[in-house]
Amino acid sequence: MTSGFAPPPAAPFGGATASPSGSGRILEPAEWAAAGIPLLRNPREVVTGLHSRHDPAPSTAVVAVLGTDERIGASASFTHPSAAADGWVLRNALLAQLRRIVPHDLRRRVPVRTAVLLYCRDGDPGWTEEDGAWMWGLRDACTLHGLRCGSYITLTGGGWQVFGEGRGGRRPHAASPSEENRGGPAHRNGASDGPQHIADTAAEWAHPGVGWARPSAVR
Repeated sequence: MTSGFAPPPAAPFGGATASPSGSGRILEPAEWAAAGIPLLRNPREVVTGLHSRHDPAPSTAVVAVLGTDERIGASASFTHPSAAADGWVLRNALLAQLRRIVPHDLRRRVPVRTAVLLYCRDGDPGWTEEDGAWMWGLRDACTLHGLRCGSYITLTGGGWQVFGEGRGGRRPHAASPSEENRGGPAHRNGASDGPQHIADTAAEWAHPGVGWARPSAVR
């Protein structure tokens, strides 16, 4: 997932810290809370929407781009080894997905769209170094794609929670089928080295010469 990217600089980017195990760049909960991440008006709607679109299994990340009305304009899911808690590697994986589903907004002075990340994993809902690596990766990928960094959400067996906001719920959870798959076999997404599942993609986006034209779903 890192091919085509320059090696990381020696100094941490944006004040991020290295994990105690030395596995990569992470953001601690206090750093994330102080980063000014915009609050979701209706996090349950976003979570249930992404869950129904992608039905994520553990070790599946779902990245989505929201418009100013918080509607999901584009989203993609992919799996990644949970042991690889390296923010630089996860940043590259997220950036590759964002480039596939939406054009960048680097021409804009101020980001108007927001990227959020839903990560389905096993274990307790509390913060882990893996979560910190995803936070670092999401923030850096948004910067490089001209997006506003939005919420980081985990989906575990106990339910979902938005980190840094203290909001969550019991459903959906990591073992619950999506609405469209209830009563039938669950759909699972491909691995990061194989096909990914993309929903509401940017196929309608066009390049008019200057900037990008938005589809109606993203305002």
